[in-house]
Amino acid sequence: MFRTEGEQPSLFESMLPEQVLTLPDELARVDRLLDDPVFFAPYERFFHEKIGRPSTPIEVYLRLMFLKFRYGMGYESLCREVSDSIHWRRFCRIPLESAVPHPTTLMKLTTRCGPQAVAQLNDALLEKATEQKLLRTSMVRADTTVVPANVSYPTDSGLLAKAIRRITSTGRRIHAAGGATATTVRDRSRAAGTRAHAIAAKLRSRSALGRDEKLAAVQASTGQLADLAEVAVDDAQRLLTNATRSLQRARARAKQQRERGLRDPAAGRRRGRLARAVADLEELLEATTAIVAQTRTRLSGDTPDGATRRVSLHDPDARPIAKGRLGKPVEFGHKAQLAEGDDGVVVDYTLERGNPADAPQLAPAVARVTARSGRAPRVVTADRGYGEAKVDAALHDLGVQRVVIPRKGQPGTARRAAEHSRAFRKTVKWRTGVEGRISTLKRGYGWDRTRIDTTAGAQTWVGHGILAHNLVKISTLAAQAEAA
Repeated sequence: MFRTEGEQPSLFESMLPEQVLTLPDELARVDRLLDDPVFFAPYERFFHEKIGRPSTPIEVYLRLMFLKFRYGMGYESLCREVSDSIHWRRFCRIPLESAVPHPTTLMKLTTRCGPQAVAQLNDALLEKATEQKLLRTSMVRADTTVVPANVSYPTDSGLLAKAIRRITSTGRRIHAAGGATATTVRDRSRAAGTRAHAIAAKLRSRSALGRDEKLAAVQASTGQLADLAEVAVDDAQRLLTNATRSLQRARARAKQQRERGLRDPAAGRRRGRLARAVADLEELLEATTAIVAQTRTRLSGDTPDGATRRVSLHDPDARPIAKGRLGKPVEFGHKAQLAEGDDGVVVDYTLERGNPADAPQLAPAVARVTARSGRAPRVVTADRGYGEAKVDAALHDLGVQRVVIPRKGQPGTARRAAEHSRAFRKTVKWRTGVEGRISTLKRGYGWDRTRIDTTAGAQTWVGHGILAHNLVKISTLAAQAEAA
C-alpha cells in the first residue's frame, strides 16, 4: 500500500530543546526542497493505493537515500547512524519512538523502482529549479567518464576458476532444496585452484625461464582450466535439466494440493529455494560458456571483442573500457556522460553499457537540456572526443550559437585560427571544470563504483548520486536567491 508521509512527532518530541529540534543549515535547505509532493509521483505506479502492506513512507525513503549518497554510507551504516542521531531522525521524518527502516527494505525499494523513478525525480527537481528561475543553462559543458562495476580485476583464468567453484556450490544448493538428488556433479574446485595457483606461480617466478617459456606455461594452464570448465558445464547441464523437471513436478503437486484446499508452507519455501538455485545455475552456465569461448579466442592469438566480453560472473553488463588514464589504462564498468550548466547543476546525465562513441551522445543531451529549460544553450563546449563537424552542425540546428569543441586530427588553417582565438581558449579552459565535477561525484557521491549490478542497477546508482548533488546545489542557490 502506497504511503507518502511518515508518522507525526510525539508530544514528548515537541518538548525537546530548540537546539535539538533545529536542523543543520544544509539539511534544513534540502528538507524544504523535498517537501514538495511532486517528488512522490514517480513511485505511485510501483504500489497499490489500498491493497498490500503499508510501504515505507516515500518522504522517509527519499531523505534516507539523500543521506546515503551525500555522506557515502552503506545501507547498514546509514540505518545505524540515523537511529543514533536526533537531527537525522528529524530530517528523515522518523519519530524518536519509531524504528528506522531495515537496510534490506531500502535495498528492495531501490531495486524495485529502478532507474525510471530516479530519472523522474531528477527531472522533477530540475523542473522545480526552472520554475523558481534558479537553473542557468546559457553555457553547458559535457564530458564522459567510467563508472566502475563492483568487480575485481578480471582475468580469464580467474573467472574460469570462480565459475567452476560456483557451479559446484550451486549444485549443492539444488540438492539441498530437493532437486535432482540422483544427479551428481563432481567437485572440480581443487583441480581448478591448482591450475590457477600454477599460473600465479609462473607469473611471480624469478627463475631463468625466458618470457616465451613463461607465456607458454601460462597458456597451457589456462587451456586446462578451459577444459575443466567445459566438462563442469556438461555435468551441470544434466543437473539443470533434471532439476527443472523436479521443479515442474513440485509445482504440479503444489497446484493439486491447493485445489484440495491443502497448503504446506515448508514445501513452498523449499520450492522457492529450488527455483532460485535453478535460475542461478542457468545464468552461471551461460556466463561460463561465454568465458570459455573468449578464453579459446585469446589462446588462439586473437583478442576477444570488448563489446561482448564477460568480465564478471555476477554482472553481465560490465565491459572493459579504455579511457587513456595513466593509472588505470583499462577500467571495467559502464560509460556515463554528464552535462553541467553555468552554476554547477548537472542538467543531464546518461549511462550506457560498454564504450559507445562520445560524439553521437552530445546533441541528444543538449536537446534534453533545451526541453527542460525552455531555451537552447548559448554556448556548448566539450573535449576533443566530441570534435566532429556533424556534431557542430547538429548543435547549431538545435539553436546553439557557439560550439567550442576542438576538432580531432590535424585541423585546417581556418579551423586552427579559430581554435587559437582568445574566446575559444577561454571557453576551453572553463570546460575543464567538468572534470572537477566528475572527480567530486566520484569522491563524494558514489560514482567511484556502482554497488548494484547490471546497466539498470548502475543507472539507478548514478541517478541517486546526481539527485543528492543537485539537491545540495539547488537548495544552496535557492537560499542565496532568498537572501538577495
